[in-house]
Amino acid sequence: MHLYLVRHPRPLVASDVCYGSTDLAVAPQAHARVAFGLTASLPKGATLFSSPLRRCAELAERLVGPLGCAAPKLDARLAEMHFGAWELRTWNDIARCEIDAWANDLVAYRPGGGESVMQMAERVRAFHADMLLTQQDCIVICHAGTIRLLLACQRHLSPAEMAQYAAQEQHKIAYGEVVVLKC
Repeated sequence: MHLYLVRHPRPLVASDVCYGSTDLAVAPQAHARVAFGLTASLPKGATLFSSPLRRCAELAERLVGPLGCAAPKLDARLAEMHFGAWELRTWNDIARCEIDAWANDLVAYRPGGGESVMQMAERVRAFHADMLLTQQDCIVICHAGTIRLLLACQRHLSPAEMAQYAAQEQHKIAYGEVVVLKC
């Protein structure tokens, strides 16, 4: 069984803005370009899962026909981390002491009163456990944070260890990139 993790295309938001669970749009041409590129690298007829956020769900819908997949299964456990009051604020507008507090407790701190990395790790781990029950190739359209936590699942880490691993792992996942895992 293979798991194909796909990061959504670049959303329509400035690069200096904090966003996580905000439901952002993607330019239609960006969706089309990424979908076209993915059809050659993704398996036909695989089970298709997606974050319900439209930057993922719209890409998943575009892949249904070309890949011969059933409609995507939208799963809220795949959504990006919720940054609470930090959502859609520029990083420079967030108080330095708040960012420092998060840096000092990457696992349990809840940025902007939103979700901690630990809380996100627990929901992503639950999705991963359910997905393994399918025993077939799966495509998952989601977010960089979700992908990092799914990679941590492959290491058989506890949720706390997953959160620590994902929080410390430098983000290197490009928009539209595919990461393939053998389960």
